[in-house]
Amino acid sequence: MSIDNKVTIAHLSDLHITGKNDLRQIARLDRMLAEFVRRGYDHIVMTGDLIDTAVPADWAIIREALERHGLFDWNRTTLIPGNHDLIVLEEEMRFYHALNPAEKSRQRRVRDRLKQFSEIFRPLISDEGNADASLPFIKVLRFGEFSIAFVAVSTVLPWSGSDNPLGARGSVSRETLRALMDPRVSTALDGSFVMGLCHHAYRVYGTDALVDQAFDWTMEFKNKDEFLKVMKTLRASLVLHGHFHRFQVYRVDDVTFINGGSFRFSPERYGEVVINGDGTWDHRFVNLDR
Repeated sequence: MSIDNKVTIAHLSDLHITGKNDLRQIARLDRMLAEFVRRGYDHIVMTGDLIDTAVPADWAIIREALERHGLFDWNRTTLIPGNHDLIVLEEEMRFYHALNPAEKSRQRRVRDRLKQFSEIFRPLISDEGNADASLPFIKVLRFGEFSIAFVAVSTVLPWSGSDNPLGARGSVSRETLRALMDPRVSTALDGSFVMGLCHHAYRVYGTDALVDQAFDWTMEFKNKDEFLKVMKTLRASLVLHGHFHRFQVYRVDDVTFINGGSFRFSPERYGEVVINGDGTWDHRFVNLDR
């Protein structure tokens, strides 16, 4: 923590890197990460859709970029997957039309990719090298007598021809919700400034327009209120997310949600959260000079 008793966090979301040949976007990411280092941020958060087509080899692009800037470290960066990290839409539709696989098959494919994701990014998930480390996880970072904590979950819902035809709807598993309600989690978070991390947005358009309602359904965070209840129980002040490519801040009950927008479409913009030692906080969206 800096001498003025605050912690600064940079927030990116929805990078949608399309592979090693996506040279322009990789260069933009390098520029952004270099700026984070120059500005001395204490921590970096990325809230999913790091890549675009769920090709496991492409996650290495993100890891290598973080390594180049000295940010691939448990104390420096926290990230989670989004639906584009774990679901190949064309693959799911091909399997569905050819074989009509059971729901368990679709769930297994998401679990398998989450396992691969966790293996590549394990040093950012567990500081003890736990081979089984994956989402959900909590991370408590201490800055002297002050600490901040992240409660990170996966909201990626397996593809379904009827319930999730675009692969963009989300949900937190029942197992995750039960695990986070374990009293030991509250104990571990006690005294920390708590932030939730998820990919899907609690709020999308939310209007009466039929076209907006149809879009909301395709992007819906299905059990968002159950997730909100858990966040309130854990005394989370903020939830950082992405998915809906709009930079926005909104409040639901006593929790503030911050949407990190899309680095893919706005590579000069990011979110900055400043957490003060007295538990207050500030947020702003920052635009780099072009």
